[in-house]
Amino acid sequence: MAWTIFSVMIILLLLGFPMMIPLIVGAFVGFYWMFGGFGQLETMVQQMVAGIRPASLIAVPMFIFAADIMTRGQSAGRLIDLVMSFVGHLRGGLAISTAAACTMFGAVSGSTQATVVAVGTPLRPRMLKAGYKDSFVLALIVNSSDIAFLIPPSIGMIIYGVVSNTSISELFIAGVGPGLLILVLFSFYSWIYAVRNNVPTEPKTSWSERLTALRKALWPLGFPLIIIGGIYGGIFSPTEAAAACVLYALVLETIVFRTLNWGDVYDTAKSTGLITAVVFILVGAGAAFSWVISFAQIPQAILSGIGIDQMGQIGVLFVISIAFFIGCMFVDPIVVILVMVPIFAPVVNAVGLDPVLVGVVITLQVAIGSATPPFGCDIFTAIAVFKRPYMDVIRGTPPFIFILLSVSVALIYFPQIALFLRDLAFAK
Repeated sequence: MAWTIFSVMIILLLLGFPMMIPLIVGAFVGFYWMFGGFGQLETMVQQMVAGIRPASLIAVPMFIFAADIMTRGQSAGRLIDLVMSFVGHLRGGLAISTAAACTMFGAVSGSTQATVVAVGTPLRPRMLKAGYKDSFVLALIVNSSDIAFLIPPSIGMIIYGVVSNTSISELFIAGVGPGLLILVLFSFYSWIYAVRNNVPTEPKTSWSERLTALRKALWPLGFPLIIIGGIYGGIFSPTEAAAACVLYALVLETIVFRTLNWGDVYDTAKSTGLITAVVFILVGAGAAFSWVISFAQIPQAILSGIGIDQMGQIGVLFVISIAFFIGCMFVDPIVVILVMVPIFAPVVNAVGLDPVLVGVVITLQVAIGSATPPFGCDIFTAIAVFKRPYMDVIRGTPPFIFILLSVSVALIYFPQIALFLRDLAFAK
């Protein structure tokens, strides 16, 4: 039955159907096979509804909405100007600023694709003018956006937390360490690139200019304060923090900065609604598909076939990493999380792995796969936004992918990179 389900899904994908169709059709094929018909079809509907029922999922459209408002307004630009004022004059400073800006914007958006648009659009022309090769610039933007998937609020972590029933607050804080480590390594590589290619430095800003940039960025810096301070100060749940971010973004861009009028807000809300509808259809279809394959014990058959039961914790983490990395090279990250997390859940529990560590490892692999050829979704976002050919976008990616994979290996062997802050914040 497993081969039939996956064959049907692959055929539908090759025919060009959107991912939700193969998921739903695959689930119905499995259901028909198990029950010999559609006599109990209401069970499938119940599973789809159950998939989108968790209250934690409300945070997803909220964070998307807040990020869209910021991107259309001034908040994103002010954060970028703040970073540039402090590190723009260093060797490789523009590249370092781009990576740091992706990190800061990730701390208020949680979306890799939103980060590509918000940070890449203003900084790519400046980097090209400064003498950076376009292949390096595009690769830096696409791969630095991965940090947004690790720094809270991460939409990928929200989906993983819902599917695996893991604390989203713990996942958020555990993603900070790996995210900052990637930022440091990307900055170091950017410095090496600038030295080797003799890229000129930017003029150094004065302290008065830096203070001006800091003053302008104080309002946007309230976003991470709301998210991180609010959640870990016991003021908000992650879902409530998302709602607070939307309110804060609306106040900033419509009243304080006066960048957007209410017509712009309405257009932004419609855009967010369309994205949310797609996400929730995927979540519902993924929940039904996961229920079908779990009921048919397909995950157990697949994992026992590769001998994962005899592996220790490190071996299981490597298998999980490889599976999610490859999966996200071809399929949307949310779909991969929805389908594959239930497959590995029994093994994760059997070997006693910390589900928070597993969530960070999975989120990192999902982020890497999203920026990796052939079909990483961030690559196609960059193609659409910057209007560059596919080969131009992926040409400079190998060094960044090597750095990201190195962090993955380090995380597996040294889990405290992720768990130190979690243990500190949730000490019992």
